[in-house]
Amino acid sequence: MRRFISFVIVIESRLLRLALASLPLLALVAALWGPAVARAAAPAAASHKLAPDLREALQANNAPRPRWSRDVDGVRYVRALIVSNSADPELMDLRAHVLAVGGSVYYRYLSISALSVLLPAQRVADIAQRPDVQSISPNRIARRTSSELEQVTGAADLRAGRADATLDGRGIGIAVLDSGVAWNHQSFRDAAGHASRVARAVDFVKAGDATGRLWQPGIDISAWINNGNDTGRIASAFERLIDADRTDRADLYGHGSHVAAIAAGSGDYQATDSTGVAPGARLFDVKVLDAAGTGEVSDVLAGIDWVIYHAKEYNIRVLNVSLAADSSESYLTDPLCRAVRSATAAGVTVVVAAGNFGLDASGAEVYGAISAPGNDPSVITVGSANTRATVQRSDDSINHFSSRGPTRGATLDARGVRQPDNLLKPDLVAPGNRIVGALASDRQGSAQGMSYLPRAYPEISAPYGGNAQPRLKQLMNLSGTSVAAPVVSGTVALMLQANPGLTPPLVKAILQYSAQPIADANLLQQGAGLLNVPGAVALSRALRSDIAAAVEAGSIAPGASLLAAGKSLPAPESVINGTPVPWSRIVFAGGNQVLSGSALFTRYQPLYDPHLSWARGLVQNHVVSHWPARRGEAPNTWVRSIVARPAAGQRLVTAGVVWAAPLAGSSSLRSQSGVFIPTARLADWLASGSGLVLSEGIVLSEGLVLSEGLVLSEGLVLSEGLVLSEGLVLSEGLVLSEGLVLSETQVGPVGEP
Repeated sequence: MRRFISFVIVIESRLLRLALASLPLLALVAALWGPAVARAAAPAAASHKLAPDLREALQANNAPRPRWSRDVDGVRYVRALIVSNSADPELMDLRAHVLAVGGSVYYRYLSISALSVLLPAQRVADIAQRPDVQSISPNRIARRTSSELEQVTGAADLRAGRADATLDGRGIGIAVLDSGVAWNHQSFRDAAGHASRVARAVDFVKAGDATGRLWQPGIDISAWINNGNDTGRIASAFERLIDADRTDRADLYGHGSHVAAIAAGSGDYQATDSTGVAPGARLFDVKVLDAAGTGEVSDVLAGIDWVIYHAKEYNIRVLNVSLAADSSESYLTDPLCRAVRSATAAGVTVVVAAGNFGLDASGAEVYGAISAPGNDPSVITVGSANTRATVQRSDDSINHFSSRGPTRGATLDARGVRQPDNLLKPDLVAPGNRIVGALASDRQGSAQGMSYLPRAYPEISAPYGGNAQPRLKQLMNLSGTSVAAPVVSGTVALMLQANPGLTPPLVKAILQYSAQPIADANLLQQGAGLLNVPGAVALSRALRSDIAAAVEAGSIAPGASLLAAGKSLPAPESVINGTPVPWSRIVFAGGNQVLSGSALFTRYQPLYDPHLSWARGLVQNHVVSHWPARRGEAPNTWVRSIVARPAAGQRLVTAGVVWAAPLAGSSSLRSQSGVFIPTARLADWLASGSGLVLSEGIVLSEGLVLSEGLVLSEGLVLSEGLVLSEGLVLSEGLVLSEGLVLSETQVGPVGEP
């Protein structure tokens, strides 16, 4: 359900010639600095800056080499991502140092202060010892994870009312980081059935390194990409290079088109109605996966950068990430996590698939299998629910394949002891079993031009006519958290259409608070519960429409009223398909705290500021800077950089909010308490008035407040047949490829290309 890719991709000789023209100054600096650097010994203390899999690969010289490592002319190189804390947004010194040790720089990101580089393996430690280097991660591979929908989510009930007839996501942009979107498919046409709603398409997929340029030392392409004109904005020539509008084969793999259709497809043209949640939304195709459903982390970061940079220009308010990488790093250092936090700070709501790793190879339930970037506290991490092929919600359950929390990425403390993040995930679940959506083909929609997935697995299109389906109207079904995530992305578009003033953290809180707990599933299996579209929209409409603008201007105080004029909070219950749906009244905060109470939405809570990231005892403030506006441009349109800084003494929650963590108790699987408490049980207690009403709110100043919240102790023995994963460190070639989950009964990683 996740994908990644690298920006060093389709950079042909034409681009390289342009890039090399900008090198003399850096080359001179490198020549002067190189000898001194070569003499410097890397202290052992710098090794903690290296990601575990990178460190192990550097130490095990004779072990099989991962795909991000290669020998060139007798020298071993690694392709890596360097995250920096430098005050220089251009990272000039760091780029010069990379060249000095014989490496190359491919891309400098704006979502994080980081570089995509090539480094000689023996010089990685030299770079790691620099004080302006925070972490170095390998450029890992990532792969895909792999209308009843309107009825089961409540979107049909919502649009049935006259006031909501046009609530379809129109005006809201959803960016889909995936394998592409078949723009000419009927599912993506406008209401008149003519123009495509895929407004832009860009292609970051690596063309292949047959030319060897991805392993060529001594170049700095980033200088050309990021400094294409006198303003320092992204070069227009580079924008032309990645442009992929109206290409003949937009989605060779077939996953991205299916994901986009679930979020925003218009599918009433077949007997099986495949209409998505927000069929009026505009789509932005950010291609980061190739024809086999694979890509690289560096390319995914570049795709996130593109979304951040163009978000205000195109009103991209939602970013769907149905892909992942095999990182065991903490959310603090993982490059993907840092990038999605930056997207959140820029005002984009990021929705991520939880993963399809709920079972191990023996069929035992696994806890702790949430991977990057779903392990980041700022994103909305979505698990998968099985609707049992009915529109009633009473028989819904959690898919066995859906990844369980807590997050298990870790840092090393001063003693070298591994300290897992242990954050509560997923945030909620959505339908993700045999969901029907668009089948990608070529521009003509021919059976011969179908994408990889339906060709390799004809059973997924067979129920709708298989190869005999009408051109440009073909359908297929897929299962997995990668198809549950866009259900939520489409819902977010509806919420933002109803109330454009919502911030990303407020969107997340509304989704959780209004979710319906599924019976017999705990907080680590379903989060706050099953997505409730009418409830989320109703709560969104009750709030002020200027919240985001007030937060950005700094004109809203903690505790200020959030209610729109003349509005009150709706009753915490919805009706879907004629059946009452109780709300969970549960909101995750700070990574492992559980909050509740109407004050969360009647009064402004500082944690709704998208610039703030709070997890356990750490709060960071992400400072977003912009390029100066040109004549006729609105200010603060083009993001220049995003830098995270500690936010000590930050107020996060006001008085009147209910603290629910003590109700759950200590974590015990056997006792079904703590993180293992059934969500429905905790929701019932909160509905009855239980919980501690905070009189002073929450302020982080000198460490932790309240208590540690809900935690999973180290060494906890879960029980026979259950596994606690210590992070997803998978062998090369398995890299978190969630495989193709065909149905609930087929939960293994099927369909590896």
